[in-house]
Amino acid sequence: MLDLRQIRYFVAVAEAGNVGRAAEQLHISQSPLSRQIIQLEEQLGVALFERAKQRVHLNAEGRAFLAEARALLANAARLEELGRNLASGATGSLAIGYVEGAVHSGLVADMLRDFRRARPDFHLQLRSRRTAAQFEDLRQRVLDLGFVYAPAPGGDPDIESILVRREPLVLAIPEGDTLAAVADIAPGHLDGRVWITVVRQPGDTNRAQFLAACAESGFMPDIAYETADPLTSLGLVSAGLGLATVQESLRSTAPPGIVFRDLFWFKRSVEIHLAWRRNDRRVAIADLRKAVSRGVGE
Repeated sequence: MLDLRQIRYFVAVAEAGNVGRAAEQLHISQSPLSRQIIQLEEQLGVALFERAKQRVHLNAEGRAFLAEARALLANAARLEELGRNLASGATGSLAIGYVEGAVHSGLVADMLRDFRRARPDFHLQLRSRRTAAQFEDLRQRVLDLGFVYAPAPGGDPDIESILVRREPLVLAIPEGDTLAAVADIAPGHLDGRVWITVVRQPGDTNRAQFLAACAESGFMPDIAYETADPLTSLGLVSAGLGLATVQESLRSTAPPGIVFRDLFWFKRSVEIHLAWRRNDRRVAIADLRKAVSRGVGE
């Protein structure tokens, strides 16, 4: 294995053409420098210089070796700089998981915008995953951070999380529905009405949990359609096919033909949590968590 110090010494002598001048530039004595050059030649099994009195000249082998030595030192310098940047969090790569609710709420876009402004050279991978899959991917180091619908399981030794957003659910009503004219929606208005639900509702909940929340609020829905995402549900509401509940932030991106009403008595909301590995001490991870927390505070 070549010694980078010897390579630096060789380049210095080759460029100075004199061991004494090279020693001055390197701030070392001439004798140790001469010994290092000789040791390098012995290790390589080839002479690199022609020596004459006080001067040394590169031979053909030395000239060929000099080009590669300079390239090696340049690569070593770049590698050293990369290491410093990785340590400071200035560059690197992260894989971030997300549930659809984190996108609809603007959490993902806000975090990426702030992070990219501070670290333009950082490579970020975004991966859509359900909550349970993200927890497993964090444990397996497939993901570095995750926006999930539920907090990390209690007492989990590997995963930690914080609540970063809680949004109420709002009622989406077709514009032509008679219910659109009602200012204050009561549970009785919704009993027996046709509904559109999302199979992967916030929290990765299912039909049974949605029905339980409705029953607790005092009405029973007639679920006629189930969709894979809330935007599809809103499309069906816009077409006049039924009612739906969606997170409040979707008001601004909903298609035309929909009226929204607050349901203050409905005991459900969308919670978004940020999850990460407990033992991950990287600067970039800490800064991303701070960026998300600042957004929550605002």
